[in-house]
Amino acid sequence: MRQEEDEVRYSGKESGLRMEVPPVSRMTVITDRERLSGEPGADCFRNPGIRVTEETTENGTLIRLESDHEPVRWVILRFETDLSAVRRVLGDAWERGYGNLEWRSVSANRPMPWYLLAEEETAGSSRYFGAGVRVRPSAFCFWELDPRGLTLYLDVRSGTEGVRLGGRTLPMAEVVMRRMEGMTAMEASSAFCRAMCDDPLLPAGPVIGSNNWYYAYGDITEESVLRDAEWTARIAKDCRTVPYMVIDDGWQAAHETDGYNGGPWDRGNGRFPDMAALAAKMKALGTRPGLWIRPLYDLRTPYPEEWRLPHTGALDPSVPEVRREIASIVRRIGDWGYELIKYDFVTFDVFGRWGFEMRPSVTEGSWHFHDRSLTGAEVVRTLYRTIRDAAAGRCMSLIGCNAIGHLGAGLFDINRVGDDVSGREWERTRNMGVNSLAFRLGQHRTFYAVDADCAGLTDRAGFGKVRQWAELIARTGSALFLSIRPGLLTEEEEQELGRILAMDISHAERPAVPCDWMTNTCPEVWDDSGETIRYNWYDEGGATFLGEDPLILRMLPGSYA
Repeated sequence: MRQEEDEVRYSGKESGLRMEVPPVSRMTVITDRERLSGEPGADCFRNPGIRVTEETTENGTLIRLESDHEPVRWVILRFETDLSAVRRVLGDAWERGYGNLEWRSVSANRPMPWYLLAEEETAGSSRYFGAGVRVRPSAFCFWELDPRGLTLYLDVRSGTEGVRLGGRTLPMAEVVMRRMEGMTAMEASSAFCRAMCDDPLLPAGPVIGSNNWYYAYGDITEESVLRDAEWTARIAKDCRTVPYMVIDDGWQAAHETDGYNGGPWDRGNGRFPDMAALAAKMKALGTRPGLWIRPLYDLRTPYPEEWRLPHTGALDPSVPEVRREIASIVRRIGDWGYELIKYDFVTFDVFGRWGFEMRPSVTEGSWHFHDRSLTGAEVVRTLYRTIRDAAAGRCMSLIGCNAIGHLGAGLFDINRVGDDVSGREWERTRNMGVNSLAFRLGQHRTFYAVDADCAGLTDRAGFGKVRQWAELIARTGSALFLSIRPGLLTEEEEQELGRILAMDISHAERPAVPCDWMTNTCPEVWDDSGETIRYNWYDEGGATFLGEDPLILRMLPGSYA
């Protein structure tokens, strides 16, 4: 496997943005054996087999790496430029947000994955500076910012060991920097995302519907799915688009009560005797059928051991036969008649870490991919390409979940930008959902359609907060999936949700934006085409992490872990 030519594109200026890419002032290369540093130049490392080169492009600066024999782990670049006017900085996340996205004061040792946006004070007004890499790079990239410049770290490891390029030239990343004036912070965020991605893959229309995870949590049957499909079609009857009904975890053959949620993915279990017939029934009820999978996790099929990653047991997507297996799963689901695939756990299963554990290294231990000539970023990107190509021609949308948005932009049309919300614990929805929607809204329709997760509900007492959450999603025009326990709501409340679904469609081209996101990690004040909307996200007791949701407790330090 080698990088496809069409996966790295270096064209397209963003009008109204002034390019600011200073030359690299110092380079460092870390191999499996040593650390080499020097000023830029062909002989800066005193090792003729290792070369790092810069090439000015229409959009920025392309950084390439060559290494004839030495396995390379990291490349570190320093850009000296005056950033003393910077007051606040917004960074992105490796994969999903975990309630931790925010504007912060300058901190020189703060790693910011993929890109950053900085607010500068000049003559009493604000302007914005963006530094990042174009989407689908061949390295995991993060930035550090200080008043005297920027440092870019490019992780080119194959697992935790150096990549063995064997003399091939690796286009690690194209650096993009911009200064933006005469616009708001959110406008600058969207503009800079457009500068990093000129070929987003977007859904054909608004994304609305239902998903059964946040009320059923895997306890589902064909009958419950059809009941949900009928309900979804009924409340969306006044919408100008057909809603999705997504079957989440619980349908697959090996689904058990011991927590195993892997494959095989070639058939349903006893509660789902005919997946193709079920898709046809869902369509007949007026919904577009969707299906959840965890494609890399199958402990039941006796695959060869060399197909598996040593540290997680998941399938290794650097193995060509594994990619062919994944492609066959996607094609089979399309042939069954499903029009959406939500593929999940694709970062955790490869690297063995959740995004909030990547500080800043995406993986740890001692392991490598089967194909050691590929970087981790190349392996992930090619997996996404495999799924995209397999879905081609089948009228299927793709949702990346626990996916890496910067590597998937242009390869999936919908991305879950935050960690799981909850149908049981409102505090988790407030913390994860509102934060990720606000702080990654600049990626909406510039990288893909943003999905900040469902409006889920298992207890009618929480309807007021969940209704607010659904309304906010709708006002941004992002993906809106309801996950409501059947029979829980009154007729009037169901009608209200129907109006909210229709609102999502009307806001597709004019999304609401947060007004207080530079001072509040859970924005309450939003502007909707000149109308100010205020939300109250807090229960009477205020914010708390001491709920019963194990995913919340897992993230807490000390005795709460």
